[in-house]
Amino acid sequence: MQIRDLPHADPGVPDVRSGTRFLVWLGRRQLAGQVKATLWGLLHHLGIAGLPFAIGIAVEAVVRRDGGRLALTGGLLLVLGAAIALGDVMLHRTAVTNWITASARVQQLLSRKTAALGSLLTRRVAAGEVVAVSTGDVEKIGWFVEALSRFAAGAVTLVIVCVGLLFYQPALGVVVALGVPVLALSAFPLLPRATRRADIQREKAGRATELASDTVAGLRVLRGIGGEDLFLSRYRAASQEVREAAVHSARMWALISASQVVLPGLLLIGVVAYGTRLALDGRIGVGELVTVYSAVALTYHPLRNFEEIAMAFSFSRPSAKRAARVLALTRTDTVTAGGEDREATGDLYDPATGLRAPAGLFTAVVCGDPDLAGRLADRLGGHPAEPEDGHTSVLLGGVPLDELPLETVRTAVLVQDKDPVLLSGTLGELLDVPSSGAVSAERALAAARCEDVLDSLAQAAADNGGDPMRTHVTERGRSLSGGQRQRLALARSLVADPEVLVLDEPTSAVDAHTEARVAAGIGELRRARTTVVLASSPLLLDRADRVVLVHEGQAVAVGSHRDLLAREPRYRAVVTRDPVEEPGPTTGPLAGIEALEGESA
Repeated sequence: MQIRDLPHADPGVPDVRSGTRFLVWLGRRQLAGQVKATLWGLLHHLGIAGLPFAIGIAVEAVVRRDGGRLALTGGLLLVLGAAIALGDVMLHRTAVTNWITASARVQQLLSRKTAALGSLLTRRVAAGEVVAVSTGDVEKIGWFVEALSRFAAGAVTLVIVCVGLLFYQPALGVVVALGVPVLALSAFPLLPRATRRADIQREKAGRATELASDTVAGLRVLRGIGGEDLFLSRYRAASQEVREAAVHSARMWALISASQVVLPGLLLIGVVAYGTRLALDGRIGVGELVTVYSAVALTYHPLRNFEEIAMAFSFSRPSAKRAARVLALTRTDTVTAGGEDREATGDLYDPATGLRAPAGLFTAVVCGDPDLAGRLADRLGGHPAEPEDGHTSVLLGGVPLDELPLETVRTAVLVQDKDPVLLSGTLGELLDVPSSGAVSAERALAAARCEDVLDSLAQAAADNGGDPMRTHVTERGRSLSGGQRQRLALARSLVADPEVLVLDEPTSAVDAHTEARVAAGIGELRRARTTVVLASSPLLLDRADRVVLVHEGQAVAVGSHRDLLAREPRYRAVVTRDPVEEPGPTTGPLAGIEALEGESA
């Protein structure tokens, strides 16, 4: 495969049972590229390995004063030089191609998994870990795939050299054949300790990065309470721990690298000492000694591939383990046969809570627990809060969402969480989302009451003719206030015009006057469309066609806002922030309220 063919048409289904299995699967998916790189590596290494034999022949030709043989040796050296150059260039080219294609495959798999899981991903895996896997870990995995072919070429070359020396000069060949395997495997006993130290370093670096991210994110609050010096001292301490762990790890890798220099040197000294004695005894010629000496000296290059593959595997295996853990996550059960033909229309019903949102109505949901509201919003979007919760999937028109293709669910149900993200780009690009086409950007912006946002963007777009749609919105909308970001996100959701729109606290950062107008705009624009709003604001609740109270994970009361306010103490406690009345005697005036509570439940 060539780099120009990226991205992969189909990255495949990875083996995520373990990090090692994932690496094996990745290598098998690129078997053709690995074979190609290995063959070019053999050409390069064997060209280098052939130099000692050519030099040995040249020395013998000089000793015997054989000009023809010396000229022939010169031609052989030219051929070997061309083979070394060609093999080196093509090995680098194919190996880097393997690295990039492997990295691209892993990134495609991660992107596909991220798109499939959506916001559920960060509920199961820390956002920092996802970023680490998709950046640094991908490079380490690609490094192992790239080093694998060079290692294979180096190993085959060493075998050929040892066998060749055994036939060329058995007395010295035996020494080399026994010593080279020891040199090749000498680094592996040190790997477990080096790996543990590297893991400790990565763990400490991850904690320091997390601490730095938290400090930057909360810098405004820290300055308000005078706590920036405290967190700065904590980060300094964490960074020093990382430095110490890095030095501790580097010492072990330095020892491994040193062993790969010292041990071949000792073997070379032993071969020269033994070969000199054989030459003085007349048992071998000077050319043969030079050949064996040169061959042993040049084995240093393929031996370095053993050290590299050891380091690559040591660093890539934890990375592959983290990638496999992310890729092993599943949305819900698999799509059942025939799910593609089912229509995603009708009432939205959650068996876990008993919540029902009739088709075409504006349903408001009141939860006393904000976390419960967030989990409920996820469930309504097709993602259970926990994969092991044991509850049946949410039903849309009587069809479980997890039995429908993900694309169908995403088209039919749109969930906007309480902290929506605005991507950088112009306002026109922000509102250019997949949609039914029934709601224009202008209508959506008007319903979300974004007049002041448009005015401020128009003022900032003097060079664009005052067109707010061409004004650049900074990353995450940092140049806008919280309420402005919420309303732009709401406008984006309204443009999409899904069959079911679920909004989690869409106006929590908006003032009361604007909130009332936004509530009216949602009701008008979403007329005859299913809308579910999780909120506790009376201004939103009063605009809803029906209100559902969810208490302790169950829908316990249904009615209009004013009706529930009058007869349901638990609803009144959430909406008005008043404490729930203490239960009284079962007779007298309070008995009627208890009876109503029982009926509503």
